[in-house]
Amino acid sequence: MKKIKEEYFYTNDEFYSIINDIITNDEFIKTKYIRHHGITRYNHSLRVAYHTFLVTKKLKLNYKEATRAALLHDFFLEETKDMNQHQALRKHPEYALKNAKKYFELSPMQEDIILKHMYPITKKMPKYKESWIVDIIDDYCSLYERTYSVNNELRTAYTFLFIFLTIRFK
Repeated sequence: MKKIKEEYFYTNDEFYSIINDIITNDEFIKTKYIRHHGITRYNHSLRVAYHTFLVTKKLKLNYKEATRAALLHDFFLEETKDMNQHQALRKHPEYALKNAKKYFELSPMQEDIILKHMYPITKKMPKYKESWIVDIIDDYCSLYERTYSVNNELRTAYTFLFIFLTIRFK
């Protein structure tokens, strides 16, 4: 089996065996080129999936289905580009579910995870424990990624400011 291990991500072979058909799918690979929370949508989805894998496995839940659905939770491409941020937040789970169903077989649990990962914004309450876990992990990862992105931007700005001031006042 061809295995792709991405950048600084994760080295758990079982994790990759669960998601390999998704991360090698031509349509899903397009998410590598879409910015999302300061990184790519692909990397965000991979991070959410990996943490879901760890938590749901530890809790002895259906970690395989939860991991796959977590990876697909933001599987949308250009569908929200003309929407304002609030509309995109509310609608993107529907687009992600539509795309996921187009390329992969999904269980009712996986559909619930993808469709309801934006609760309470979408007002659709998760039905399964695994759905709640993905919802919470997605929020955590999004906050982490935004904070990390802002810190990097500030660090870059401070570096340029320091260089400018050093050159200017020599």
